[in-house]
Amino acid sequence: MTDAREIDRVVGAALDEDAPWGDLTGETLIPEAATATAELVAREPGVLSGVRVVEAAFRLVDPRIVVETPLPDGAAFAAGDVLARVSGPARGILRAERIALNFVQRMSGVATLTAAYVAAVAGTRARIVDTRKTTPGLRSLERQAVRDGGGRNHRRSLSDAVMAKDNHLAVLTAGGRDLAEALREARERMPHTAHLEVEVDRVDQIDAVLAGGADTIMLDNFTLPELREGVARIAGRAIVEASGGVSLDTVAAIAATGVDVISVGALTHSARALDVGLDVVIETPAPATATATATDAAAPTPAGSREQP
Repeated sequence: MTDAREIDRVVGAALDEDAPWGDLTGETLIPEAATATAELVAREPGVLSGVRVVEAAFRLVDPRIVVETPLPDGAAFAAGDVLARVSGPARGILRAERIALNFVQRMSGVATLTAAYVAAVAGTRARIVDTRKTTPGLRSLERQAVRDGGGRNHRRSLSDAVMAKDNHLAVLTAGGRDLAEALREARERMPHTAHLEVEVDRVDQIDAVLAGGADTIMLDNFTLPELREGVARIAGRAIVEASGGVSLDTVAAIAATGVDVISVGALTHSARALDVGLDVVIETPAPATATATATDAAAPTPAGSREQP
């Protein structure tokens, strides 16, 4: 679960970006005392992610805004479902609207795409994991969205594990240096708790990487026959990760080769934002008339869909 302080930091930065000197429109048009109720409504089906982020967006703008969230993160929803209800000062609701929507649309898009990949590999041993190909500044939230969609997280950052990719290996073996020996020496310099993953793009590299002590071997852009050969050659001596060329059309066949992990950059770099809107009702009394009843005068005036550009 993403830390609450991290959520506040990311959401606070987004709110500051969106209204650095206040909301000129809201402060000009909306009476300070006006209150409103609103619903975040799904316009299409998906998997929900970002409940606490929505709560934070409204709370940071105005703590008097009450947010009700009928569905938890990870829940599937249909078009027309209410994802959140908010009530309180109208200016605050309208100021937080766009930021709350941006986050829930983005995170739910990631969760929904992840869930599709997870469903595609059901019945195999393969885990669907994300990558570091995230939106700058939003990694913690996008990783949360992957988990909400049923996926798993790869390393969070360069600080979390040793992962030798093709460019690292090119430098490491410059001048004809033996790959296995270079990896063993690197292993000796690593903290004893660190994980070593090595990327290969040819089957004939696997033996040297195993001899170098890799914990995980990434088979990058391998064909299906090459993946099967790689899994057989590694034979349980390291975790096998497949990467490259992964799509919803190919992931089931990749999983069927016996790999343990499939990393999918598209989960975060290509997920489509889901269509979620905010429907607002402004609670201002109708003008009193000689024939108006008390009920008529107190009735709220529907404002319809008020999603801001």
